[in-house]
Amino acid sequence: MKGGAWLFITLALVLAAMALQQALLLLVALLFFLVSSITRLWARYALEHVEYGRGLSTSKAFFGDTIILDTRITNGKILPLPWVHVQDEVPQELTFLRHQTTPGHRHGRAILSSFLSLGWYHRLTRRYSVQCLKRGYFTFGPSTIRSGDLLGFFSNEIAEEKLDYLLVYPRIVSLENLGIPSKAPFGELRVRRHLFEDPVRVVTTREYAPGDPLKHIHWKATARLMQLQSRVFEPTTTVDLALFLDVRTVEAPLWGRVEQLLETAVIATASIASHGIEKGYRVGLYVNEPYLFKNGLIKLPSSDHPDQLQRVLEALAQVQGWPLFPLEQILNREARNVHGAATLAVITAEPSESLLASLHRFRMAGRRVVLILVGDRLSGFSLDGIPVYSVSDQVYWRELESVQLHQARQMGQQ
Repeated sequence: MKGGAWLFITLALVLAAMALQQALLLLVALLFFLVSSITRLWARYALEHVEYGRGLSTSKAFFGDTIILDTRITNGKILPLPWVHVQDEVPQELTFLRHQTTPGHRHGRAILSSFLSLGWYHRLTRRYSVQCLKRGYFTFGPSTIRSGDLLGFFSNEIAEEKLDYLLVYPRIVSLENLGIPSKAPFGELRVRRHLFEDPVRVVTTREYAPGDPLKHIHWKATARLMQLQSRVFEPTTTVDLALFLDVRTVEAPLWGRVEQLLETAVIATASIASHGIEKGYRVGLYVNEPYLFKNGLIKLPSSDHPDQLQRVLEALAQVQGWPLFPLEQILNREARNVHGAATLAVITAEPSESLLASLHRFRMAGRRVVLILVGDRLSGFSLDGIPVYSVSDQVYWRELESVQLHQARQMGQQ
């Protein structure tokens, strides 16, 4: 019952009772007025001192993990609540075990509904098991809580704007399962954790990365560029691996994304990064897509920081598949900051002539390059001497443990 309709009904009953001189009808009108007043007041104060909150068992999880979502609602007053309807907005990509969700009004969102009742000074906790079968950065909330009188004549609603966040790392499969030989797939590595440097020969400078010694900061370059720069020395052995991930999955100038290709590329990138760091490589990551919640393209310079793998996985979790620039632009710009003896590994499902031309130029300049192709879009291209690995896109990405990454025939060879 909305607005003041109950007052008009009461007034109509009173006028009718007076006109007909019916005492019983007048009594009904008074009873209706009394009940309406009580129920309206009940609905008005129903959500006073009602608190709602949620909590996740963790803020970060791996693909396939099951986490716990706890919701808590408290009625902190003497007035009982015969019914309460809670609607919590949750990610549609995550799977709620033993509980149903309904599609939300926004893309990629679902509604987790709860109907319950609360006595006076009553607190109720509900626990949901959530399986993480999709990588990404997910938001839980906001929520709406609605309650009212016992008869359902009147109701009131409040919103809880607090948000909770969950980051799900991409899958990592062993490099053997992907088909790349474990023994130095990207060049010889004679020293696992140590990089012997000649402190006299400074090859170039690059953007400062957490973990770089302060004595390696190039202060003149820092002052000139207004950004911390580290010296890059001539090493006696190569341990740098720069991964360049192309998130484009449809041929330009078309716009869109193919989930199968994108997820396979992300899994391959995460697996190679994990393998490289385990074997002693200083791994960096460059993606032609911006971060979700901060400015700038996804960029992690090579570093031997203990948390580098976590940073790489967190960055890959934010990949959406909407390229901001062609990958060759990122490759041409960032390769200048990568050590000259490092391996440049390009992962793409949509190789273009300009991208392959860039790889060719780097190879002719003496750089070590590797092309990792997701799918079979390489036909018609030719580029001599580039090591090429292929990842099949014929197996669903969630079952990628059985997929092999094969070393392909070098392009241009007959």
